[in-house]
Amino acid sequence: MPDASYPDDLLYHDQHDWARLEGDEHAVFGITWYAQDSLGEVVFYDPPEVGATIVKDASYAEVESVKAVSDVIAPMSGEIVEVNDALEDTPEKINEDPYGEGWLVKVKLTAPEERGALLGADEYRKMLEKA
Repeated sequence: MPDASYPDDLLYHDQHDWARLEGDEHAVFGITWYAQDSLGEVVFYDPPEVGATIVKDASYAEVESVKAVSDVIAPMSGEIVEVNDALEDTPEKINEDPYGEGWLVKVKLTAPEERGALLGADEYRKMLEKA
């Protein structure tokens, strides 16, 4: 498992999810190092369907670990355009590489302005220090 990291090129939701913007209309979502570390070993990922609509601050998927089942919260609203199918066979990628091969979904954003409510890496780190 990698050491704690919070890449500067990502935006963070206070529920420990991240968004990597790809232009003005698309983003990749996943869970943060803190989230996967808190969960422990991830053993199952239940993704949404391609074409599903997701809403900022609402659950859109579930991640199951040896400890618990947790909802994954959408950092922004949009339509699912791709799901990381590799996680079906290798859900541990969420632990091993949460910002790379452990990404969860790709989304066509319906409200790109929501990015203004997300945290930068420094703000997210400070939030974790206060927790």
